[in-house]
Amino acid sequence: QKNGVSNGTLYKKTFIEHFEQAPMYVAVLTFVGFGVGTIFGYLRDFMRAWGLEKRNIAEEREQQKDFVPLYQDFENFYTRNLYMRIRDNWNRPICSVPGPQFDLMERVTDDYNWTFRFTGRTIKNVINMGSYNYLGFAETEPNALKTVTKELQKYGTGICSTRQEMGTLDKHVELEKLVAKFLGVDDAMVFGMGFATNSMNIPALVGKGCLILSDELNHTSLVLGARLSGATIRIFKHNNMQSLEKLLRDAIIYGQPRSRRAWRKIIILVEGIYSMEGSIVRLPEIVSLKKKYKAYLYLDEAHSIGAVGATGRGVVEYFGMSPDDVDVLMGTFTKSFGAAGGYIAGKKDLVDFLRTHSHSAVYATSMCPPVAEQIIRAMKCLMGLDGTTQGLQRVRQLGKNTRYFRRRLHEMGFIIYGNDDSPVVPLLLYMPGKIGAFARRMLEKNIGVVVVGFPATPITESRARFCVSAAHTREMLDTVLNALDELGDFLQLKYSRYSKSSHPELYEETRFELED
Repeated sequence: QKNGVSNGTLYKKTFIEHFEQAPMYVAVLTFVGFGVGTIFGYLRDFMRAWGLEKRNIAEEREQQKDFVPLYQDFENFYTRNLYMRIRDNWNRPICSVPGPQFDLMERVTDDYNWTFRFTGRTIKNVINMGSYNYLGFAETEPNALKTVTKELQKYGTGICSTRQEMGTLDKHVELEKLVAKFLGVDDAMVFGMGFATNSMNIPALVGKGCLILSDELNHTSLVLGARLSGATIRIFKHNNMQSLEKLLRDAIIYGQPRSRRAWRKIIILVEGIYSMEGSIVRLPEIVSLKKKYKAYLYLDEAHSIGAVGATGRGVVEYFGMSPDDVDVLMGTFTKSFGAAGGYIAGKKDLVDFLRTHSHSAVYATSMCPPVAEQIIRAMKCLMGLDGTTQGLQRVRQLGKNTRYFRRRLHEMGFIIYGNDDSPVVPLLLYMPGKIGAFARRMLEKNIGVVVVGFPATPITESRARFCVSAAHTREMLDTVLNALDELGDFLQLKYSRYSKSSHPELYEETRFELED
């Protein structure tokens, strides 16, 4: 349902999120769909075992039959019998820059998605509703990439060393100073891979005798980092402050299991924008709790940095809070900045500690110079250091596109999740059969979408996930919305019981523009 907060003491503006439950019949039909798929899966396995159907999947050699199997046969059941039927909707090869539109290599299958072959044709100008290109910095405009080209010619493509050895360049130092200035903190450290920024640095910050309190919907990189650390992990319900406070209170009262000693550290792991739900972290409440119980806070701003906040400085700015309220600020350059890698920022002693103890700093190859320059270019644009207001225009255009797209979907009668200001827009499909049908029909209309199902989501909550970009024009969004309106009726996807109107009036708004 609609979840709104207007708390004058913590929130400076109304905080609205949508998590509408589907009608009961939808949940029942979803389980029936999986049940029918499972029954036919067992039937097909029986036919393959008796040679009545061709066995396409790889199997172990006769000489290895007595070995301990690498995986249990049932573990592959879902992949073999359900995923394979709709496999054509993933891993499609793109052959252009992933801007607001892209080109796609056409491929077909002759054996029900077990193998693919390319036709040699290209599907041109597909509207891109799946890439995390929030601010439109994934671009090939020559003037925009002039400095990147210059750095490529000067430094080449690779470093061939780690940060602690011979892999720290003046470009890295410049970027780290710029990131710290952008975020308003003492210092920052950058890493060549966004996923590893979490998974390789959390083990440096916590270990045995420490307690990690993790949101149940945290990204896999946070989960992996927590597991590698050896710390005790406890999960709280998504964005549920009562659940988090209970865990914090119990941790203080009871301490560690068996010994009852106090925990060495208690650290809360959360994300700024949750990439599968489109929800925004309740940062003011979490900061209040972490101060009350003397815990640390680790904030992953992979999807929120650049995408929310008046000037693109993430959820800290979005809520009007101080960066000092967050102990560890983490983010990636893979989304809003159109590049690669990630950062950790905060107090100088935190960053100095990571320079010595981070696995990424010790073992991983440094970020390549052209990528560093691309991030510097995008960040300077956001900060206005390039002498224009283009960065601010992009942030505001993204916000305007996001609110327009979400409002229209809601009015059409779709169930969408998340915060009204989140550019990640999950549209619920529910039934497994509709996942493939939705993605294929949208591609026929020259619209590229990302569809997600079990086990990446709960079994009853398959969805399409749209990522809105500042580079999307109103015409592109209207083309997508008209296609969704038509397809929603055809596939019967309009499950919402709270839609405002099935035929919304045309939405006209004066376009926001600033002179350079």
